[in-house]
Amino acid sequence: MLWPLLLLLLCAGSLAQDLEFQLVAPESVTVEEGLCVHVPCSVFYPSIKLTLGPVTGSWLRKGVSLHEDSPVATSDPRQLVQKATQGRFQLLGDPQKHDCSLLIRDAQKNDTGMYFFRVVREPFVRYSYKKSQLSLHVTSLSRTPDIIIPGTLEAGYPSNLTCSVPWACEQGTPPTFSWMSTALTSLSSRTANSSVLTFTPQPQDHGTKLTCLVTFSGAGVTVERTIQLNVTRSSAILRIQDPYRRTHLRNRAVSTLRLPWISWEGSLRSTQRSKCTKLCSPVKNLCPLWLPVDNSWIPLIQE
Repeated sequence: MLWPLLLLLLCAGSLAQDLEFQLVAPESVTVEEGLCVHVPCSVFYPSIKLTLGPVTGSWLRKGVSLHEDSPVATSDPRQLVQKATQGRFQLLGDPQKHDCSLLIRDAQKNDTGMYFFRVVREPFVRYSYKKSQLSLHVTSLSRTPDIIIPGTLEAGYPSNLTCSVPWACEQGTPPTFSWMSTALTSLSSRTANSSVLTFTPQPQDHGTKLTCLVTFSGAGVTVERTIQLNVTRSSAILRIQDPYRRTHLRNRAVSTLRLPWISWEGSLRSTQRSKCTKLCSPVKNLCPLWLPVDNSWIPLIQE
């Protein structure tokens, strides 16, 4: 008769304990590899006057040994954490203030699994919240970089192209950018989540492909975006007027040269004018060009 009563008392005591130890957190969280996720969490435990030590908390992976294995994140500075999650899993909250929030950065595929929280307050309180476990799912990175081209790419004029990953998290390891194209010249600047490429397109670059690759080294994953360059010619149309017109060079008496001359339609920028603008004819938009003439269409010499 005593055994059933004793069993009932033990069950009642266990139920009362479970009611005092409560954890509020999402049951499941999904994040793409290389990115970050914040898991909000609140933890509750009984207040025991005889427990004098500070409250510490840890997140552990399901199936580990509490006495032999390290947690993935902890608030106890004396405790080691798993090497695979060191620096990536961080217990943001303070268990002393009932906060067990977890930050996961540079998520990796092998992080997928079940996790539970454990609270410790010496010398009497040691409890694992195994009835409120967190299910973490890490999926493949599906997002791609954005390539931004300001305005029109004009042959002979420098342009700034920006490759950015605005969806990357600031708390993670900064991504690495690289560009691939036959038209590349220099990488001018970058921020944590973007890279600016400065280059001067040429007519032969029209139709070529430009690729921006972004590597998230913390997760070992790379994504890319490829575009096709649309390069336009200068707004000024150049035409040969007289390939063998005679003219005199300034500061040289009685010296005559056989020079090609060109004219253009439309307005020219200062950087578009030929090196010999001082020799321009009084006729509007007519100057000699210091290059061999190949057909009837030729580019201007830049300053």
